[in-house]
Amino acid sequence: MLPVEFIERMRAQLGPESEQLFRALETERVTSIRLNDKLDTLTFPCDFDEVPWHVDGYYLNERPQFTLDPLFHAGCYYVQEASSMFVQQALDQYVDPESVVLDLCAAPGGKSTLISQHLGEEGLLVSNEVNRQRLFILSENIQKWGNGNTVVTHNQPADFGDRCKNLFDCVLVDAPCSGEGMMRKDEQAAEEWSVKNVQMCAERQRAILMDVWDALKPGGVLIYSTCTFNQDENEDNVNWLIDCLGAEVLPLDYDPSWGIVEGTPGYHFYPHLVKGEGFYLCALRKNPDDFTPFKIKDAKNHSTGDNPDYVRTAMTWLQHPERWAIRQSDRFITAYSLKYKQLIDILSEKLTCIVIGFGLGEERGKNIAPQHSLAMCKDYKRGTFPEVNLTEEQALSFLRAEALPVPAGTPMGQVALIYEDVVLGFVKNVGNRLNNHYPNEWRIRNL
Repeated sequence: MLPVEFIERMRAQLGPESEQLFRALETERVTSIRLNDKLDTLTFPCDFDEVPWHVDGYYLNERPQFTLDPLFHAGCYYVQEASSMFVQQALDQYVDPESVVLDLCAAPGGKSTLISQHLGEEGLLVSNEVNRQRLFILSENIQKWGNGNTVVTHNQPADFGDRCKNLFDCVLVDAPCSGEGMMRKDEQAAEEWSVKNVQMCAERQRAILMDVWDALKPGGVLIYSTCTFNQDENEDNVNWLIDCLGAEVLPLDYDPSWGIVEGTPGYHFYPHLVKGEGFYLCALRKNPDDFTPFKIKDAKNHSTGDNPDYVRTAMTWLQHPERWAIRQSDRFITAYSLKYKQLIDILSEKLTCIVIGFGLGEERGKNIAPQHSLAMCKDYKRGTFPEVNLTEEQALSFLRAEALPVPAGTPMGQVALIYEDVVLGFVKNVGNRLNNHYPNEWRIRNL
């Protein structure tokens, strides 16, 4: 049941067309996915159509049980709402892959993994989440996606504005909102909606934008988005950015057949016009006047210096070891972008960094064992460890973090498990069983 005041407000905003929106909000939600470039194609037991504004986005005619697909757990695709994939258009048109980008409100990670794929290994993504509970799913999804060009942080927006002035080429603010666009997807969004909440969200969004604004480099691009319809949280906030902070709206190219509605300014996605949920996006440029650039001073050296033999061994597990710097914390060895080493080292002092790059290995005596995130990493060198192919049933058993029987002919020691030619993770053959190294906190708990 849609709230009465919401209906009245949308009738005032859309006129007679609002009735089509209300009917659309009573229909079944649309399921869509975005492929990782780990895979060229993906086959489901149903047909799929392409999302027109993202080359790797697909609609599914039915929603499968993703938990039962090992490729889902390997990060081969992300279940992402189709409308939100429109972020790609702003990136393609205004953000060079060789950029430093901040995703300020990043959990659970859909837009961060999209940005990460846009940047490849040329740029750097700082993926931030304020809510500590949501940090874990963000970190998991970032690691599963497999790019090493990321730093996951846990900071307030003002931390970036105060400590990272004029640093980022692009800042994405997918702002916490009243969730009107999610009413079809989430019944609780309708139950919790109120005019007061809309006004509170709009005020909080302006505070977030004000706090982070100084972190954006002059001439840099701010991408502002919400999953709501109303002008308070959308056009009004963008016009506030224009009037108070001197931002310039950037036009985005799109095909009229996509069903997108231009706001004044920005772009609206209404479920009765597009195959997706409610969404709003506007791209803006910061005034490119003269400014003091972010200064990169020498940071504390977190690398291992003259690397022990076991670290040099771990570097051979990578396709391009020359791309990566190394740091060690306790017994854990991490690889992160050498290109951005100096900047990342500084950020690790200024911010609360949860994950930097990807886990490469874990020191065990004079030896080193591979971490699970190495298996997820796109730069992992296949064939480094002996490989065992799994059936779907065996793969799901591995993903439940269960001990596995030893297939005949499996060599002793570390072994990579493969499903549909994709690396799922590592086990260790100790003779009578395969010790499962799948992260316990990621395991499938219910099937």
